[in-house]
Amino acid sequence: MTTTNEMTGGEALARMIQAFAGGPMFGMGGFQLLPFYDAARRLGLAHHLINDERAGIFAADAYAKVSGRVGLADATLGPGATNLVTGLVEALNAGTPMVVLVGDTHRLHSWKNMTQESRQAEILRPACKELIRIEMIERIPELMRRAFLVATSGRPGPVVVDVPEDICHATFPFNDSDLRADPAHEAAPAIRCRPDRDALRRAADLLRGAKRPIILAGGGVHLSGAAEALTAFARDVQVPVAHTMTGKGAVPCTDPVSAGLFGRYDRIANGLIEEADLVLSVGCKLGEIATKRYTVPPRGARLVHLDIVAEEFGRTVRPEVALWGDARAGIEDLHEALAGESGADGRRGYLAEVGRRMAAWRDSTQERYTSEEVPVSMGRLMGELNRLMPADGVLLADGGFAAHWGGLLFDTKQAGRGFVPDRGFASIGYGLPGAMGAALAAPGRAVVSITGDGGFNMMLGELETARRMELSFAVVVVNNAASGYVKALQHLMYGPGAYHASDLAETNYARVAEALGCTGIRVERPEEVGPALERAMRTKGPVVIDVVVTRDPAKMLPAADNRAVQVKKGDRVA
Repeated sequence: MTTTNEMTGGEALARMIQAFAGGPMFGMGGFQLLPFYDAARRLGLAHHLINDERAGIFAADAYAKVSGRVGLADATLGPGATNLVTGLVEALNAGTPMVVLVGDTHRLHSWKNMTQESRQAEILRPACKELIRIEMIERIPELMRRAFLVATSGRPGPVVVDVPEDICHATFPFNDSDLRADPAHEAAPAIRCRPDRDALRRAADLLRGAKRPIILAGGGVHLSGAAEALTAFARDVQVPVAHTMTGKGAVPCTDPVSAGLFGRYDRIANGLIEEADLVLSVGCKLGEIATKRYTVPPRGARLVHLDIVAEEFGRTVRPEVALWGDARAGIEDLHEALAGESGADGRRGYLAEVGRRMAAWRDSTQERYTSEEVPVSMGRLMGELNRLMPADGVLLADGGFAAHWGGLLFDTKQAGRGFVPDRGFASIGYGLPGAMGAALAAPGRAVVSITGDGGFNMMLGELETARRMELSFAVVVVNNAASGYVKALQHLMYGPGAYHASDLAETNYARVAEALGCTGIRVERPEEVGPALERAMRTKGPVVIDVVVTRDPAKMLPAADNRAVQVKKGDRVA
């Protein structure tokens, strides 16, 4: 009897994902990828049906951000593929390692008005790090290896694999040796490179001589897994660390070296940056929000910039020294270059001053954290999260003001990525699917997500997905019956009452959650916030905490947005 190892292209795709120990995958199938779906069933891949491809790509993104492993998603051709665009750009800008399969038309019939046909490759190409189209079935293993390599190397990013229908349904006699994978590319960073020795020496000399240096930590610190190395370096060298929203957790927010958030909203960091005689930027793109629309650091500041992407050097601030390399490797090399020196002793007084400023800031904000306002104050919500979130908990923040409030007022208690905002594209709708991805990436840990009612409206159908997957997490819906960020900006720029297209209908989201088979908790008073969070963390399955917050647009932002009003020097945002 003759045996054959012939398999479909779809099965070869599934076996390559299996070879890379691929984690959970999110998708909504169509005819083009049916052989892949059949193979995923037979091979036992962790593949989950979602209700909207946008949710699938967000969930995969959050899974990758929290775990460091490659996020996986799929979509059918046409509308399935184009629904991925927003999530792909989030991953591209944030440096999230992802591999995404999309079905495409049968090549024999392309451009003959096939159902759902579009120029999807051209649409998706600028939204991803690389788009790979498979034109020959026998190249599937080679091209899938490339997809994982590109996704996990350099600045990580999303790779789209475009699979024509005839390639997926065709068969080829693959051998087991064909379907091999390099385990190094299961997670990012797969490959590390170190900065140039001469540049490193010059950077070390500058740090050695600085009296008031400051480190600016971006999301690249987490992509590199550099948080613990950076914390040890900052403590030893006695340098305070400020962070972007994505960089929160680069050092624990409760550590003496922490200077908190900098940029559009800050605790004490902007003043420290203005006074600094040296700025060391680590894994930070220095974009609009981090630089308070390109005014931080001030003109003429001395900058050492450590980044994995050379194209970021000089994009917004010209560095005196550019360190091109992996964040963790670069920090470790700087630490080694400065090890055993006594220069840090002269900065102990400086770091003590930073501690006094932070203590004063905390005293000034205590009223916000413990506010008895009705409706509930966002400050009180953040205060209860600070009190109740375990050190290893994960707090996600949807786009808009949820990320800004969390970035400013939430405290991480240990080094690492414990705060996950979608700042690559800052789109709303991330909160619920992001919680799903994080719950899969961090089983047994507390996962809480903050989303506005507008963002929750976009994705609330995914509560069915989360219930079906038996995931446990809490989604806090900040219910202000408005598109809060927009309404607050309208208030700042045009005055009270000048609102347009920013109000939503009053909705009880706890009842919505119950109707979808999940736990719903309605919170209308400040003293109810803590017990609701405690109950949610004990409850199995998805929990929606519907928190009724202020309807006053003057109180919807953590502080004045510098784009809308002139903030005077010395103004504090909290």
